[in-house]
Amino acid sequence: MADETTHLKLPYILANQAQKHVTHNEALRLLDGIVQLSVLDRDLTEPPATPADGDRYIVGSGATGAWDGWDLNVAYYVDGAWMKLVQQSGWRAWIADEQKLVIWDGTAWAPVEGIPESGAEIQNAALFGLGTTADSNNPFSAKINKALWTARTITEGGDGDLFYTMNKEAAGDDVGFLFQTNFVTKALMGLFGSDNWRVAVSDDGSAFNDAIRADRSTGIVSLPSNAKFAAYTNFDNYVAVNTWTKIAINNTEYNDQNAFDAGNNRFVTPADGLYLFGASLLYKVNSSTNARMQARLVKNGASVIPGSFGGITGAHVSEVTALWLNVAVILDAGDTVELQGNFTAEDGYFAADHTRFWGAWLA
Repeated sequence: MADETTHLKLPYILANQAQKHVTHNEALRLLDGIVQLSVLDRDLTEPPATPADGDRYIVGSGATGAWDGWDLNVAYYVDGAWMKLVQQSGWRAWIADEQKLVIWDGTAWAPVEGIPESGAEIQNAALFGLGTTADSNNPFSAKINKALWTARTITEGGDGDLFYTMNKEAAGDDVGFLFQTNFVTKALMGLFGSDNWRVAVSDDGSAFNDAIRADRSTGIVSLPSNAKFAAYTNFDNYVAVNTWTKIAINNTEYNDQNAFDAGNNRFVTPADGLYLFGASLLYKVNSSTNARMQARLVKNGASVIPGSFGGITGAHVSEVTALWLNVAVILDAGDTVELQGNFTAEDGYFAADHTRFWGAWLA
């Protein structure tokens, strides 16, 4: 039978041994030094001048004096003398002056994998799960109901500012925030596929509609999903005298949301809101310049939009005299708006290319 235990090297009480209490007390002394190991320091290479009973140190490399040859071992001061404790693989020690937890890996005192070496530091952790389990796809995962990020104040050693930095490797990569419902992405915000800032929304998590874009070079902001259009007619529109007629606005230069229906010469409201419309009409003579032109905007083919009616009663000059309309109106989704023209006294034309109709969603 061996004289001591395998791992902690505690002495056995042997059969017929005299003064058994000595061996028993020696084992207790060793247990008191080894269990819940907490050392004061791990850098000293010689004993301190006035150690207290029970003090423990991890001896630094190149030790001298009473610690000579004890490099990286545990020096334990007990009953007025230093005792060397030879650590085994897997021993953990708390370094009091550094506030760090370390483990003996067989060759060195190293950080404990998966456990912060210090209460103030977490370095090179592979996974971090807070209230949930992290994985390779989401190495940092948190399942919480609230989170707070606050700046370190000047009195705490900070500068009072707080910056949250997200970086991508190249302009064509993505960096941003995804907002999900039941893990289906409904909105995103950030730099996606370029360095232009983008906010987009989705109904199904796969097809996205851009709500806001900001150009990285100019700072110009666009609202690509808001209805807006600029349209014109590409032929002279004949209108008989005293006959209100829809102007055949049949071409678009700009048509977000495809809200302007060029085939039917009208704007179709995609969503409830306040809209701004404008129009310009250029007179072109048919048989007499005695014609006097009028124009208006009509909702749903029946009602004149208040504030949109206008006319010119003075003398007309062909392809010079023009009339402008401008009005803001609240519309419901599905409402239509068309441009109508009329001539009094004589008939005439509304000239190609210069007779135009435009509009945009405001709010």
